[in-house]
Amino acid sequence: MQNILSSLEDAKAEDIISIDLRGKTALADQMIITTGRSTTHVGSIADKAIKACKASGVSAPRVEGLPQCDWVLIDAGDVIIHVFRPEVRQFYNLEKMWSGDRPQEPRGL
Repeated sequence: MQNILSSLEDAKAEDIISIDLRGKTALADQMIITTGRSTTHVGSIADKAIKACKASGVSAPRVEGLPQCDWVLIDAGDVIIHVFRPEVRQFYNLEKMWSGDRPQEPRGL
């Protein structure tokens, strides 16, 4: 994961946050959310992150959103990476959704 974070920093990604998902969902262990200044910057950040995933042993990360580059999702198994344009990140506000504690499970009657 450090390899991925370093690639984001090298690509000048902005507002990089990492959210520990363990105990919140079975989707992944970690979620990384970051911002690019434009669609071109988002695409460049995503490209570097994909290369970092492959260098870390994820042979074929699943990628969504590359043609438009408003929001690129990279599913690298245990790590999910979201690269947004600023207004798209603000609209979806994934940090708020995933940073909170998991709701309590209903108890049996």
